[in-house]
Amino acid sequence: MLEGDRLLARLDQLRGLSRSELVRSCGYATRSEDGREHLHFSDFYEAILEAKGVHLPGRGAPALTRRSAQGRQLSFNTHVHFNGNLMVGRAYTEKLQLKPGDQFRIHLHEGGIRLTPLEPSPHQAESSVD
Repeated sequence: MLEGDRLLARLDQLRGLSRSELVRSCGYATRSEDGREHLHFSDFYEAILEAKGVHLPGRGAPALTRRSAQGRQLSFNTHVHFNGNLMVGRAYTEKLQLKPGDQFRIHLHEGGIRLTPLEPSPHQAESSVD
């Protein structure tokens, strides 16, 4: 993913491309295991703002840039969406082997939120019996 002066220089070279092509050409696209392409517009636009000297409050490095020898790492950060919903991404539900229909009780605890399964789903019960 291009950043800083390299990103701005690349954007000058790519005038006339569509937004999707710009995002792709600057490295802000990934592929999921099933081959689907994901364009990361928010990270792209934030990188442009940073390159132009606009620093957004409360923003660190985009989660996509946090990498290690194993590849992309989960950031364990999220935000409340415009409609008040709080999203827990697919990567986390897959890591916990959660399936559609799994149910949870929401507990407010010391300023935080805890999710407790109402009852273990069959696939979770099978995997915990070793």
